Amino acid sequence: MANQLKSNWFLACITACVFVSCSEGGHRISADADNVGLALPEGFGALKVADSVGAARHIAVNSKGDVFVKLQRAVDGKGIIVLTDTDGDGRADEQTGFGDYGGTGIFIKDNFLYASSNSEVFRYALDENQRVTNPEAPDTIITGLIDRRQHNSKSIALDGAGNIYVNIGAYSNVCQEKDRTPGSPGMQPCPILDSAGGIWRFKTDGIRQTYGDGQRYATGLRNVVGLDWNQEAGALFVMQHGRDNLHDFYPELYAEGVGIDLPSEAMYRLSEGADAGWPYIYYDHHQKKKIVNPEYGGDGKQEGGADALDPVVAFPGHIAPNALLFYTGDMFPARYKNGAFVAFHGSWNRAPDQQGFMVAFVPFENGQPSGDWEVFADGFAGIDTIAAPGDARHRPCGLAQGPDGSLYVSDDVGGTIYRIVYAGAK
Repeated sequence: MANQLKSNWFLACITACVFVSCSEGGHRISADADNVGLALPEGFGALKVADSVGAARHIAVNSKGDVFVKLQRAVDGKGIIVLTDTDGDGRADEQTGFGDYGGTGIFIKDNFLYASSNSEVFRYALDENQRVTNPEAPDTIITGLIDRRQHNSKSIALDGAGNIYVNIGAYSNVCQEKDRTPGSPGMQPCPILDSAGGIWRFKTDGIRQTYGDGQRYATGLRNVVGLDWNQEAGALFVMQHGRDNLHDFYPELYAEGVGIDLPSEAMYRLSEGADAGWPYIYYDHHQKKKIVNPEYGGDGKQEGGADALDPVVAFPGHIAPNALLFYTGDMFPARYKNGAFVAFHGSWNRAPDQQGFMVAFVPFENGQPSGDWEVFADGFAGIDTIAAPGDARHRPCGLAQGPDGSLYVSDDVGGTIYRIVYAGAK
């Protein structure tokens, strides 16, 4: 199942989980009759928490069950939307907001809410009810990060030891002298890597930190939108968006079908000083090798990057992993405990049939993948054949775990927030 993007098995089992209920604070949380159109494994159900909230990027859920949504663009001066369920039915019936900036990253840790724009990271204090106390005057803990419009979302993760990790995406496809230009050679060394193309680490209690105050934790990463700290492994894991245009720029080296499926979208386990090899190499999940990019003299077969990281999981190319979440809850069956959920935003360059638009699951054991990846939640796009990404009615973008162990998924097209629950036999 790991090498296919659509699963008839999951589509068939939707009939087994049409009406799932679970309890929360004495209330019964019932899935929508059609699971909001999602195909899920047996015993799971889904409900719509809210819709039309805006371009919902990453999300966070506090210990009271309030959902904080980071919008890509602020709406009416509000870039963070707070969704509250006041009657306990699992659906938001109150919506407020604050923060007059767009962006992607949002995270709750130790009674603070952290949120990012495309160049800064802010910190808000939470009170005993897990509500923000300083919505108009957050601490600016990181500032001055590079934003050149391409791969500029600043996703964040925290490790529990007072550190915050920030993705600074490369403002380039593959560090060519002329970006996205056929035949233009790659720059050697790549000057972009001094301030982008990696993960930077800062302190959570710092004020107005910038490049000189933090450190480049890992490099050689074209763009990471999804990242999470794995508590069991004690390590940061990230999902890289692979490069584009292999077939378009080098049809003599890459057949059309091959170029569509390469390079892999890759999950890496990082440690301080790690180098994943961008822009010099990419990973090929068919050959199971690191391959030299043609801009640096590669021919589609030449291996390279001997010292670069190998991915721990490799997915098909161009399906856009936008969120990573390690599941630590108790609602789902035991096989999901400590495993990784990945939200795939969907492709734009796998014509004629775009792929992705789903949430995948990777089983983990002892902090490492223990089996093949599988489709967990599908059907977000709402149509079977997607010629262009704009055809998709919903595109998964963010993931969060609720205090009861349910899984929340955001959608940055329709602004829908989904909640996936389990009430089957464990």
